[in-house]
Amino acid sequence: MRIFLVTALALTPLLAKDNEPAKRLNEAAAVMTEIMATPDKGIPEDMLGNAHCIVIVPGLKTAAFVVGGKYGKGYMLCRNKGIMGWSAPATVRIEGGSVGFQIGGSETDLIMLVMNERGVDKLLGSKFTLGAEGSVAAGPVGRTATAQTDAQMHAEILSWSRSQGLFAGLALEGATLRQDLDDNQTLYGKPLENRQIVTTRVKAPKSAARLITLLNKYSPKEAGTPPSKSNQ
Repeated sequence: MRIFLVTALALTPLLAKDNEPAKRLNEAAAVMTEIMATPDKGIPEDMLGNAHCIVIVPGLKTAAFVVGGKYGKGYMLCRNKGIMGWSAPATVRIEGGSVGFQIGGSETDLIMLVMNERGVDKLLGSKFTLGAEGSVAAGPVGRTATAQTDAQMHAEILSWSRSQGLFAGLALEGATLRQDLDDNQTLYGKPLENRQIVTTRVKAPKSAARLITLLNKYSPKEAGTPPSKSNQ
């Protein structure tokens, strides 16, 4: 009995680590559910409809905003040409830089919409600096809002944050986004590259079903559909 108890206690941290990516998927789904439930204060539907990919980082910890410090993990899902709906989730992590918040103990949900192929290629690289070359702009908020500024009309990526109930556009500067092969290993049983996950019809884990169903509900169209004027 004592040996069994010691073994169980030793395995507990490992099991918790294995469950962490799946738990984060549920948190990402909860973020999207709450945001889409308040369309007048959320992401414009035409923006989500025209997006090539979405990145969701739930519970980004502002207390870890130091250069080189790991402070956010989340997921990237994309539409594939010729396929209705969204891909399996690929894991991402955000490190360093400044995202416009005060250092403290609060948590912030971060959402990014990738609006064209250039943005997709950058995010699927080994490492991408957010805000470089004006590639990320603060996204507009509201059901009927449109990309009213030149920066929003031509941005590769639009970003939003939600903290303490407030949802607003956010201009990211200096933070880096990269794939997380360890979390991909946990979800898929092997360290798949993000590009492979979102472009080759990799089967999504069961823990991603809620998030994918939600995205398909609000934006089920096929990738490659001609964008609206707000995305040109």
